[in-house]
Amino acid sequence: MSASNLPLFVLAAPLLTAFLVNLFGRLSKSWIAPLAIGCLSVSTILAVIVLGQVMVGGGYTYTVGSWQPPYGIELVVDRLSALMLVVISSVALLATISALKSVFQELPDKEYMFFTLYLIFIAGLFGLVLTGDAFNLYVLLEITSITTYGLIAMGPGRAPLASFNYIIMGSIGACFYLLGVGYLYLMTGSLNMADIANILKTTTGGSAAVATAVAFILVGLWVKMAFFPLHGWLPNGYSLAPTGTAMISAPLMTKVTIYLMIRIMFSVFSIDYLFLHNPLVHQGVVWLATIAIICGSAMALAQSNLKRMLTYIIVAEVGYMVGGVWLANKIGLTGAILHIINDAMMTLCLFLAAAALLYKLGDLEFDNLRGVYRKMPVTMAAFTVGAFSMIGVPPTAGFFSKWYLILGGIEAGQWQYVVALLFSSLVNAVLFFRIIEIGYFLRPGQHHPTEKIAEAPLSMQIPLIVAAALLVIIGLNSGPLVDTIRQWAAPLVF
Repeated sequence: MSASNLPLFVLAAPLLTAFLVNLFGRLSKSWIAPLAIGCLSVSTILAVIVLGQVMVGGGYTYTVGSWQPPYGIELVVDRLSALMLVVISSVALLATISALKSVFQELPDKEYMFFTLYLIFIAGLFGLVLTGDAFNLYVLLEITSITTYGLIAMGPGRAPLASFNYIIMGSIGACFYLLGVGYLYLMTGSLNMADIANILKTTTGGSAAVATAVAFILVGLWVKMAFFPLHGWLPNGYSLAPTGTAMISAPLMTKVTIYLMIRIMFSVFSIDYLFLHNPLVHQGVVWLATIAIICGSAMALAQSNLKRMLTYIIVAEVGYMVGGVWLANKIGLTGAILHIINDAMMTLCLFLAAAALLYKLGDLEFDNLRGVYRKMPVTMAAFTVGAFSMIGVPPTAGFFSKWYLILGGIEAGQWQYVVALLFSSLVNAVLFFRIIEIGYFLRPGQHHPTEKIAEAPLSMQIPLIVAAALLVIIGLNSGPLVDTIRQWAAPLVF
């Protein structure tokens, strides 16, 4: 096995296992856990090896089936995509270990169908961060979307309706993206990102067509990442879906789509075109991000259900990262990439805690969380670490990425963005301290009158503890991580 094949095996492991889960899982559900955890463990180990290779030897490209680009499928393995492979695989592994109990509780006799879609979804995420082809990116984006539609629709009550809403919005986003790629193909005759970039550098005309392509592609990706006001599908999609769906899609889907925006911006279009020739555009996007942060935070304040509150916080966090990228300076881009990693871990920690609470309590209405610390001290301790990180309390991971985003906003003179970040942090403090007050200081309500300790199963506690510990470990090691991003992962464009 050649070392250059390893990225393909990272992707292939969950994809092939999905067929095995569907085949053996319908015979006996005892097959599902070892198959799912086993393949994602393999992907995680291989992803770490790939990252180590790239850090030592630099990035490289891999052509599938030896068909050379621009006609063949090309995978791009650079420092940023290798870093994303590690983030996706590690988050997916922890989420899967925890999801098994809740899926078996919520979807009896449908476990094999759930994990078949679940593993295909993860394989699609791996493909998205690796592909160097604009059309293959569309195909992979649709694979992840279609599997997510199915995963959401498996939930109870209004979940199928939420899935239908997501289908409508997702299809609109896909059409916008595909139209943008179509414009690029008409101008360049190629779908390979590097090839398109080289041809656009030599193209003297067609600026209106290029602007149209940029606009279509960005709007398509913004719909997929739930960038305000295109976020309508997300709150119901994640809060009504089965717990296992929210645990994997909430930490990863929006973050991978923001990575795709960065990849398209800096691999296809020139930085001069995006930031220097059109300064009003990037300043306007930062204003949109500012509005997204304020509105997402304000809508989170109005919620009385923990999971629904977390979904609106995701909407605000998308504004953080989009704004950081479009600040048009290196420190803002560094903060945005660092926040992709940190937010994936923070969201994972909070959704794992929410899943453990839901498993034992039955629902996540705030009134039902009264005095829950006495019953689930470990879960609430891990939840508190995740909450502190989301607020931005040092030395947790969230503090450092917010710090770099604020510095980027100051350097760019985008003071409204800086104020929005501070406002959002204040709102997060209000939101999470309200939960902490309810959980730690109020007496248990009628929903769970007993104060006897009754934690969720160990298979749900261990990933939660690991996720909380990682938030502190990443925070304490932010210096080396920031150096890595600034020197290697962030494109050297500023």
